[in-house]
Amino acid sequence: MVDNSTKDTPVPAQSAGDGDQMQASPSDARGKSAPEETTPDIPDILPVLPVRDVIIFNHMILPLFIGREKSVKAVESALNEGRYLLVVAQKEEGTEEPGIDELYTVGTVVQVMRLLKMPDSRIKILVQGVGRARITAYRQENPYLEAVIRNIPEIAPENNPPVEALLRAVREQSEKIFSLRGLSSPDMMAVLQNVDDCGRLADLIAANMRLKVADAQRILEAEDSVERLSLVNAQLQHELEVATVQAKIQSSAKEGMDKAQKDYYLREQLKAIRHELGEEGEEEEEDLELLKKALEKAGLPKDVRKEANKQLRRLSGMHTDSSEANVVRTYLDWLAELPWKKLSRDRLDIAYAKEVLDEDHCGLFKVKDRILEFLSVRKLNPRSKGPILCFTGPPGVGKTSLGRSIARALGRKFQRLSLGGMHDEAEIRGHRRTYIGAMPGRIIQALKQAGTRNPVIVLDEVDKLGTDFRGDPSSALLEVLDPEQNHTFSDHYLNVPFDLSRVMFLCTANQLEPIPPALRDRMEVISLTGYTMQEKVEIAVKHLLPKKISESGLAGSKVEIGKAAIETVIKEYTREAGLRNLEREIAAVCRKLARRKAEGKKGDFTVMPEDISKLLGAPRFMEEEKEKRLLPGIALGLAWTPSGGEVLTIEVSIMKGKGGLTLTGQLGDVMKESAQAAVSYIRSRADRLGIDPGFAVKQDIHIHVPAGATPKDGPSAGITLTTALISALSGRSVSADYCMTGEITLQGRVLPVGGIKEKILAGVARGLKHVILPQQNKKDLEDVPKDLLRRISVHHVHQYDELLSLVFENATGKPAPKKSGGSGRTVRKN
Repeated sequence: MVDNSTKDTPVPAQSAGDGDQMQASPSDARGKSAPEETTPDIPDILPVLPVRDVIIFNHMILPLFIGREKSVKAVESALNEGRYLLVVAQKEEGTEEPGIDELYTVGTVVQVMRLLKMPDSRIKILVQGVGRARITAYRQENPYLEAVIRNIPEIAPENNPPVEALLRAVREQSEKIFSLRGLSSPDMMAVLQNVDDCGRLADLIAANMRLKVADAQRILEAEDSVERLSLVNAQLQHELEVATVQAKIQSSAKEGMDKAQKDYYLREQLKAIRHELGEEGEEEEEDLELLKKALEKAGLPKDVRKEANKQLRRLSGMHTDSSEANVVRTYLDWLAELPWKKLSRDRLDIAYAKEVLDEDHCGLFKVKDRILEFLSVRKLNPRSKGPILCFTGPPGVGKTSLGRSIARALGRKFQRLSLGGMHDEAEIRGHRRTYIGAMPGRIIQALKQAGTRNPVIVLDEVDKLGTDFRGDPSSALLEVLDPEQNHTFSDHYLNVPFDLSRVMFLCTANQLEPIPPALRDRMEVISLTGYTMQEKVEIAVKHLLPKKISESGLAGSKVEIGKAAIETVIKEYTREAGLRNLEREIAAVCRKLARRKAEGKKGDFTVMPEDISKLLGAPRFMEEEKEKRLLPGIALGLAWTPSGGEVLTIEVSIMKGKGGLTLTGQLGDVMKESAQAAVSYIRSRADRLGIDPGFAVKQDIHIHVPAGATPKDGPSAGITLTTALISALSGRSVSADYCMTGEITLQGRVLPVGGIKEKILAGVARGLKHVILPQQNKKDLEDVPKDLLRRISVHHVHQYDELLSLVFENATGKPAPKKSGGSGRTVRKN
């Protein structure tokens, strides 16, 4: 290595350590005459030359560049006193000025044979190892290192079988390494065979191996020559393993290249033979004939058949190895594999379809009725077009699985396309064939996979489509989902029309708002609001529990989880409209039971409600208890959330002030405006409500909705805010059995709101007895299960004045009696 004026390192030229090929020193070349040489008279005190990255062995001739000032002075001292130096390796290669503690204690005594001064103030010396020595003490450190040494004598071992076996093993392994590396030569083998001394052979081989400094130093320090040769033998074994693996890798790579060349030559010879026999082009003609037959069997429409024949003629005139031929062949393969005329036979058995839908899903009566209506129309009019249904609702209510059940009821193939996060229009319409790697869109791919022209295709998460510079996928869906246009749907890759009118498209979405109006207009929206407690329990018993018992390996055991235990899981560990978290919790219970069985517990497993907390831990949700009596200024409202309905407590406090209005609880803009409208309504009717009209300038109002970490918005709390304000300003309490929802106007009209089913569910779950709804929401009670309406009384109001006599208690703590003549708008459902 070149020092660049700061390092003392060997130069690769003539270096015995450079490469794999051994290079014998002059004494090695003389063979057996070498042991007869006399050991030179080496002084006991010698200059020390630190080197890095190299170990010099006996009889090794090596050039060195000297650049460090101390090292140059050590060489000059050696030239003046017998030309002997002690070369010692550094322990750390990166040390620029090593101290005596940073040098090994065993080194090699070398004789300086030549010296050459370089133009950059460095010197180049040629040295030869003459013996090994151990440093016993340092005499000086400046101006150069000088040490007292003890020569390590070379003791020849007795010639016995173990020594002879070791010599042979070392020679054989060396020969194998040279053979694997392609470096074997008769002269080199002769040198190895002529060296019988263990120490000389160890030094010769070690000097020509790629050894780390620490490994080479360990060999150098071994005083016994047999031990030194054993260490060399161990290094040779490791090197032989590496060389064998390297040769195997090179051979495998060469075989791969040889096979590719061989295949090329054989193909060229085959072409030449066919040309001589006059059979050239027969194989290509056979392929074209097979492709032509496949296109004929596909039942292509007339205009598609015309395009296919055109591409066939183009393909017949192309060279088979050209890239254009591969593009055309792939295109024709797509045309041949698409189901142009193959249709699944619809199973138009209304009773069977109802049985399948009831088996797979509990509740969802409106959806099931719509599917049965479609089957009835198809049974009476087989040419009717497929509907475009869009199921909307919270996650986990069964939108996607409903599509699978519909396909099973109809006897059709089922395909699902996830549209969430899709940004590229080409995902729908396909890529044009001019692009490299072009493919049809996912609609055409789904039809190919289904193998029929009338499958059920679910377009999942249609409300999560994206838009960027690559196009708008929702615009591409306009043609797909329009029954008046999709009979001539054109994919960019196919560039021919394909009839999608027989496909039954089902879309799913969590929310309707993100869907573009033009796309929403093409779909029939069916809302899946969520499941009641009874429906969740029934689904868990019929579907979720058997599935999780089987997945947990408990199929052979008797596992009983009663309805009461499942209700406990639903109430205390889930808060959702769907079933996904319920499924996870049931799976967790089954895993706990599976562990008990795996640990050796035998017998049946029965889970009671009190066991749930032991299996699942502390409850995550606690149902708020119904209060027996509300304080003035508190009213109960109903709210809709993506996970279902909730009972909302609204609190109002009145303080002396100047008419300020404070709203807290992370209320949105719509809810804040509802509060301001409620205040204005009360001010305009203060006298009739028995409230001091001057409250707007003498008192401050603070409205708070608890659970302040949860954002809240929407107009549904309008009448609840008004009721809480009247209660606080008049000092009258609201009945604790009443909850309400509805938007209020400045004139006191109560406007309709959404989420009626979920809100009633929440009120029943809290144990409330009465719910007040807007008059125009009367129609929404059709979607509410009758068993819920038996547990709560529903009151419809059109004006807020109708609500006052219902909710405010009299002195006895009961709601005030209803005034005569105003009962026409109040309805009670039992």
